[in-house]
Amino acid sequence: MMYQAIARRWRPQQFDEVIGQNHITTTLINAITKNRIGHAYLFIGPRGIGKTTLARILAKGLNCLSSEQPTPHPCDKCDSCLEIIAGNSLDVMEIDGASNTSVEDIRELRENVKYAPSRGRNKIYIIDEVHMLSKSAFNALLKTLEEPPPHVKFFFATTEPHKIPDTIISRCQRFDLRKIPPHLIRDHLGKILKKENVDYEDKALRTIAAVAEGGMRDAE
Repeated sequence: MMYQAIARRWRPQQFDEVIGQNHITTTLINAITKNRIGHAYLFIGPRGIGKTTLARILAKGLNCLSSEQPTPHPCDKCDSCLEIIAGNSLDVMEIDGASNTSVEDIRELRENVKYAPSRGRNKIYIIDEVHMLSKSAFNALLKTLEEPPPHVKFFFATTEPHKIPDTIISRCQRFDLRKIPPHLIRDHLGKILKKENVDYEDKALRTIAAVAEGGMRDAE
């Protein structure tokens, strides 16, 4: 329980809070600033390094109500941002690809994309572990990716991109996340523990950072 509480409490809410992925956050910030938003993004990398976190921040930026246009700095105070943070937004749907693998699941999604967003500018689908979809489900998804409604965005996350059909990958903007260096994990953990008023030893943090295998979530 302590692990989940800390991991959730310190989950990055802004692009500049994401650790070790500057090559991606810079690109996303520029895309939003220049209003060059793609309709599908694919975030690739090992577990716990920020794939769904980036997707959520991007979703907030596209739908933030504090600005008339998409913003790289979501306010985290408007109804849209707060609903996305809480995981109960009607316009940002998070789908677990591992438990929604069938073509029927994707067909239902395809029916829902026809409807306009209820509050924000975009209807956004975040599909985690998208590689778990069945072949028939991918084929159904491809039809929507080929001609997506202008108000619909897809953010995919995967640890195994080789299992995703090339026809899907070619229609996405691909971002390969890097394992987070141990020294960045160690420094971040130290900051969290200080703010949590928890005593610690540097040696312990170095050990945790070394065995985390580049993943911040496991370290936390």
